[in-house]
Amino acid sequence: MPDKIIDVAVGVLLRPDGTVLLGNRPADKPWPGWWELPGGKLEPGESVLQALARELHEELGIKVTAATTWVTYVHAYPTTTVRLAFCRVTGWNGEPKGLEGQELRWVDLRYAHEQPQLLPATYPPLRWLQLPAVYAISALGAPEHLASFLQRVDKNLAAGLRLLQWREPNWPGGVSAPDLQQALVTVIARCRAAGARVLVNSIHPSEWWALADGVHLRSTDATSLSTRPALAEGSLLGVSTHNLAELGQARALNADFAVLGPVLPTPSHPGVPGMGWASFAELNAQAGLPVYALGGQSAETLDLVRSVGGHGFAGIRAWIT
Repeated sequence: MPDKIIDVAVGVLLRPDGTVLLGNRPADKPWPGWWELPGGKLEPGESVLQALARELHEELGIKVTAATTWVTYVHAYPTTTVRLAFCRVTGWNGEPKGLEGQELRWVDLRYAHEQPQLLPATYPPLRWLQLPAVYAISALGAPEHLASFLQRVDKNLAAGLRLLQWREPNWPGGVSAPDLQQALVTVIARCRAAGARVLVNSIHPSEWWALADGVHLRSTDATSLSTRPALAEGSLLGVSTHNLAELGQARALNADFAVLGPVLPTPSHPGVPGMGWASFAELNAQAGLPVYALGGQSAETLDLVRSVGGHGFAGIRAWIT
């Protein structure tokens, strides 16, 4: 691997219609014809967002008006190693044009990662964009709460909920109880009918993971693994984290995302003050994968989460309406 790492600011231009901008590389550049997200190298003294604004103006002729940092990801090509600071761009003046001779294409977010001839380092962020902003965590607690929980799930699915973690550590019959498994099967059916996915927390039997759309590993379970768990193709892997070492382990397991917290005080962690936004931002910048903020989060904090680079928020209570 080359000793020098090249820092690059990359723009993920997102339109309200659910499309993202891709451009193909001109004939006079390496990897000609391959598709990528727009951006370019940082110049000495530039911040990521300053470089992003300059590059998108030079490359596309637009003026960025709203952008936030997101995931910073290191990718090693055969002759070059790049540190890609992906930034979500949601506001700009002007219509993007290929000022460097590149072809531009707005692609549906749901299928962007299936674009032929994607530059290798472009695939991860397009896959990460499939993750919703809200990651719900169940908390039934007992069989008699299932009916009301299903009503709330249906209401939230209708409102756009697309990712739920099944986590029931306090179930009266235990974490592997047959009636708990049946409740899980019922919830999975409801979610899939609405286009949502369900992950099973690793406190529950591994046999249940295959029933759902993947697994969410507790930090202690993630630490005990050396490789990503064997999951069906297309399954998701989430990991709970609290510090930089655990984020590194999530990355080593090729997790699709991490949950980091608690950020703010929360009833589920009484007496724990939370790491605060500054620490969350610092850890997120080194995570190398999408990070959900956990602890004291709700729709009201989503903009703040994104302003410090988070992907979205995870919550036990706030998602329930």
